[in-house]
Amino acid sequence: MNDMGVRRTAEQVLALAPDAASRKAGTKLSAAGPWSGAGGSAGAVWGLCKGSGSKPYQTVVDTTGPAYKCSCPSRKFPCKHALGLLLLRAADEEAVPPGEAPDWAAEWLKGRRKRDDGRAGRDPDAKAPPADPEAAGRRAERRAARITAGATELEQRLTDLLRGGLAAAEQSGYGLWEETAARMIDAQAPGLAGRVRELGAIPGSGPGWPVRLLEESALLHLLDLAWLGLDRLPEPLATTVRTRVGLPAPAGGPPVRDHWLILAQYDSSDGKLLTRRVWLYGRETGRSALLLSFGAAGRSPQLALPVGLMVDAEITPHAGAGALRADWGGQFGAPEPIQAPPPGGSTAAAVTAYGDALRDDPWLLSWPVTLSGVVPVPGPAGEGWQLADSGGAFALPVAPSALTRPGLWKLVSLSGGDPVTVFGECGHRGFNPLAVWSPEAPGPVPLT
Repeated sequence: MNDMGVRRTAEQVLALAPDAASRKAGTKLSAAGPWSGAGGSAGAVWGLCKGSGSKPYQTVVDTTGPAYKCSCPSRKFPCKHALGLLLLRAADEEAVPPGEAPDWAAEWLKGRRKRDDGRAGRDPDAKAPPADPEAAGRRAERRAARITAGATELEQRLTDLLRGGLAAAEQSGYGLWEETAARMIDAQAPGLAGRVRELGAIPGSGPGWPVRLLEESALLHLLDLAWLGLDRLPEPLATTVRTRVGLPAPAGGPPVRDHWLILAQYDSSDGKLLTRRVWLYGRETGRSALLLSFGAAGRSPQLALPVGLMVDAEITPHAGAGALRADWGGQFGAPEPIQAPPPGGSTAAAVTAYGDALRDDPWLLSWPVTLSGVVPVPGPAGEGWQLADSGGAFALPVAPSALTRPGLWKLVSLSGGDPVTVFGECGHRGFNPLAVWSPEAPGPVPLT
């Protein structure tokens, strides 16, 4: 480490990008040509990037966050100029020499540090003034009544599906499911609406679709019954049911400070909302945590953490049976390199961990696990891929969603037939690899 702090690798920088287009555009700005006045200090880098206008864009990055400021009109965070500047530093440290920040960069950095100091000085037990509890209670009762009506209607729809036979679902088309999903939105149950849309996409989706339709219908039926009998459930499971139907569950647990390993970050979109998932692992607590950030109307999510590094920080867990989701809190100091992967286990242990988690949350799609000593091998009859224990006793299929990603081939290449350590999500459709460690790699290599 030099006096400018940790220098991210190109892969770690690209993991911060909001989308593929930004990665491509940022890579084009990773050479010294368009840059002037580039420099850095402990926790920050800055530079001027020549654009299409007469004035260059002023770009500054607070690398302790990270956080970004650029005079370009982009609504993406980080923009291509911030990515290009970080990539320039990753490729050629001499192109971003140590120095004193210019006024325009120093002013923004000073403001950020002042806000951080203010947050650090706050009383952690201080709470915002409470809203009108009676009005909030009435709003909650009205929404609960609407959700109950929606769940009751959905139960009738599922009953009609089974009475008519699963084969008829392919003939009725997607329109009826979309109409049902819209009814769930009207009932203020977006979680139910999302599951209905997923259900409607199953008929005709390939071999075995009737089995998948029956499985998902059963899970949706279970969620309906759980909501309708919510008052009879233990509180952790009741909280999980509320979040599954779409009610917000704000973070309410005590903050957890740890050295958090930032293992993976990836985005998914339903066409209207972009969701960013960031996986953390606490070095001291041994706790896994999932951070969620959202972007709508063409905006990328604000949260972007340096994958492959470790940060001394606080998170605030959400309630619920799974207790995975958390909110990002205060950060103490600059990121550091990850020295070792989380403790790993066998493929059989991964399946067991997912099964145990399902007892608390039957609607859980996957569970974060680290596999140690596994080798990527072709699946049966050469179809798909598996992660096999080095002893050859058991293997996990790679999830279909990961088969088309470039990260799978990166994983195969880094392994070269030798055992590696892999972090990812173990679920009912297989294992989704998100990061890999190999004997030659100093830290985790992102696979997203």
